[in-house]
Amino acid sequence: MNSEIRLLKPTALWNKFADLNAVPRPSKKEERVIAFMKDFGTSLGLTVETDKIQNVLIKKPATAGMEDRKTVVMQSHLDMVHQKNADTIFDFEKQGIEMYVDGDWVSAKETTLGADNGIGVATIMAILESTDIPHPAIEALFTIDEETGMTGAIELQHNWLQGEILLNLDTEEDDEIGVGCAGGIDVTATRAYKEEEVPEGKKAYTIAVTGLTGGHSGMEIHKGLGNANKIMNRLLFDGFENFGLRISEIQGGSLRNAIPRESFATVVIDAMHTEVFEYELNELSKVIMNEQSITDPNLIIHIQPSSAPDKIMDLGVQEGLLNALYAAHNGVYTMSASIPDLVETSNNIAKVTIGKGHIHIACLTRSSVESSKQDMVNMLRATFQLIGCEVITGGDYPGWAPNMDSPILKVLDRLYEKLNGTKAHVAACHAGLECGILGQHYPHMDMISFGPTILGAHSPDERASISSVQKYWTFVKEILREIPVK
Repeated sequence: MNSEIRLLKPTALWNKFADLNAVPRPSKKEERVIAFMKDFGTSLGLTVETDKIQNVLIKKPATAGMEDRKTVVMQSHLDMVHQKNADTIFDFEKQGIEMYVDGDWVSAKETTLGADNGIGVATIMAILESTDIPHPAIEALFTIDEETGMTGAIELQHNWLQGEILLNLDTEEDDEIGVGCAGGIDVTATRAYKEEEVPEGKKAYTIAVTGLTGGHSGMEIHKGLGNANKIMNRLLFDGFENFGLRISEIQGGSLRNAIPRESFATVVIDAMHTEVFEYELNELSKVIMNEQSITDPNLIIHIQPSSAPDKIMDLGVQEGLLNALYAAHNGVYTMSASIPDLVETSNNIAKVTIGKGHIHIACLTRSSVESSKQDMVNMLRATFQLIGCEVITGGDYPGWAPNMDSPILKVLDRLYEKLNGTKAHVAACHAGLECGILGQHYPHMDMISFGPTILGAHSPDERASISSVQKYWTFVKEILREIPVK
């Protein structure tokens, strides 16, 4: 399947993307792709360096006649979100991504594609390998672990870069020029609880919430997409209120930066309530599926008898858990008052794991306003502490404040209109870009973000537009030609 990708235009970019996607590169498991990138730079005879955290820097001199231009940092991250459908057999640590062409789109076979941020990485590789594309001196910066903590950007070696302009290739709409982004913070609630023996006269069920659209918990949080953890809690809450349902275990969601698509629970009820319980939950399931029919047309809620579990949750802890998960905010919290249609603050209840006497709830809070981010954290902390959870935060990273007077913004704005006949959409986004962190390391660097159209990032529906990549590639080459003099 990947061979047809290599025939797409621009062939230089798509061939590098195919090469890259043959290398396993899930977040925090980037050893192979780091070695791959170092070998690539060395094979071109270019200067290759790594810092302590294993970010990779490849330097290429300016082409003839461009020596007087400002040095440009071209930057993308090496890791990718590893998501697959529940029934898909795939090992992200050992297998390369299986791609195919579907009309104007490149997709992956029931896994994430890695276009986020693999298209950006492949773009830089193609520029580094080129012999006929005019460009200034380039510092190609490939960071690690962007998707699960921004640790590459946070731990970037100080005074490593000499470039005055940074081109971040991690925006996912080809008519958008990014000038700002949200910061983020992980919120984790945990506690232990006592398990109880399953009483006599109980009947067990498994409840499965599957088929949700999922996606990027920043860029797509405003779309009203279903959250599997919230839907599951709604079902369990109803079952508990009406039939005394007891929980044995819950496994919902996976990664903090992905809207959870699936959740699975094992529960028990009094056997005497079997018929009415099944009817009630199936009716509620129909209501939920109707509510989500526009955003999540493939949602399936399946309730079926199962073998009895060994243990169930302590009753008091269970009641508190269901109340807390109902109360905990998920989705958009506030919209920006200064930038139209921009989500200011949000929260994603990303992962709920219950079983074997332990509760683990993982959230990702994002905001472009630091005080609002902390307000959301306090709300979550208060909610989960009420049921005896320990609540900790981590992975805190800053937002990127827009600079509408940016010189490189003016270059991109002018070139976009020249090439396309329309104005670009200059905007901040609700995703976490590395620019905010890199700007702390290099406060005087002029930064901008752009990229081709990529839909469904962080989900198995991820896909990259072929025509958009062609448009974007032309844009990249023109930008490099127009970098100002020193």
